[in-house]
Amino acid sequence: MEASVATVLGPRDGKAGFLGSIGVRFMVDREQSGGGFSLVEHPMSARALAAPLHRHNREDEYSYVIEGRVGFQLGDEVREAGPGEVVAKPRGVPHAFWNPGDESAKLLEIISPAGFEEYFRELAPLLGGDGPPDVAALGALQARYDLTMDFSTIDSLSAAHGLRPPE
Repeated sequence: MEASVATVLGPRDGKAGFLGSIGVRFMVDREQSGGGFSLVEHPMSARALAAPLHRHNREDEYSYVIEGRVGFQLGDEVREAGPGEVVAKPRGVPHAFWNPGDESAKLLEIISPAGFEEYFRELAPLLGGDGPPDVAALGALQARYDLTMDFSTIDSLSAAHGLRPPE
């Protein structure tokens, strides 16, 4: 699918994967958008911590909540968003997100410029094996995408919001 070609992506179309605690479905990538943005869908099970506090240095992210409620920490501020609401996460601002509810949640992640969707493609196999992930490989992946991840926030976020930490 090229940026100049009109297409329709059905509700079950697009490649999907699992990122340890949330799903990912690739909907629009760099090639399809001409590099302007990417679009991924993140289904989240109940009480899932999607990502600990982290910071992107090259991308802005916008989360559009489709179903359920999603909790966010943006800098020092903690908020929740529901269906139809958009949360802006500018590059450079530390943020985390989770499903605080007892039902599943789903959001669309718009990432600009495109390219960070490749991080998810590379991350899925690192988290899909038996046993703990290779910490060195995770660190190298994050460095390639200019992403800093604060894993020390997993326990505090999980405790504060009644979440299951990432697997």
